[in-house]
Amino acid sequence: MREITQIRKLSLWIFLVPLLAINLCLIISQNHQLLENTIFAVAEVGKSNFTIPYLDGSLSISRASRGYPQFLIFKPSMFLTAVFLFYYWRNNNDLVNNLNSTNINYRFKTFGILSAFFLIIHSILLGVKFDIQIYKLFRRVVLLAFIIFEIIAQGILVYHLFKLKRKLENFVNKNILTLKFILVLILTTVAILSLPLLVTKGNTHFKHALEWNYFVGVILFYLLSRFFWRRTT
Repeated sequence: MREITQIRKLSLWIFLVPLLAINLCLIISQNHQLLENTIFAVAEVGKSNFTIPYLDGSLSISRASRGYPQFLIFKPSMFLTAVFLFYYWRNNNDLVNNLNSTNINYRFKTFGILSAFFLIIHSILLGVKFDIQIYKLFRRVVLLAFIIFEIIAQGILVYHLFKLKRKLENFVNKNILTLKFILVLILTTVAILSLPLLVTKGNTHFKHALEWNYFVGVILFYLLSRFFWRRTT
């Protein structure tokens, strides 16, 4: 099936591109002195000392990525990831349609494409500052919408794949499908349990550490997709 080949390729890129982008921005932030007196001198907002934000939460993805020159890496990478997401969800929709002999837009496609749209909006707004409360609220809503729509899309797709696993048994690794279900369940549970801390002031280091790890958790779904589908000819 042509869709399976495309999904396998897209899955790997959706995992690698944002993962490399955020960590490269982090490395630049921590080694800013190496770029002093060059055209890529790091803006003050993007400088930091050595830290492992996945553990100590001393730096947010936003701070590591919104300054110059990091945004030259982060923004194009997120735009590219959004394009990959669009085609990923479209190919999955085509595949499920073929297997079910239908011709509809499944909900996972709608939510998946919406998540890609909000990822683009978030990337555009990153580093753009207005001292207006409603603008700050809008940025938070955009980021939250990306996460919510992404998790919903992943969950609905896993549901459909479970329903189709007999038809797919020659094309997939069933153990990976179980891992994908567990991952979506963990992401949903963590989001619900963390909500009281996220909506209150303070807990900054916890929020930053959660941000880094949660983002990796979200894109880990796509790495699992790569191994879920077997190579086809």
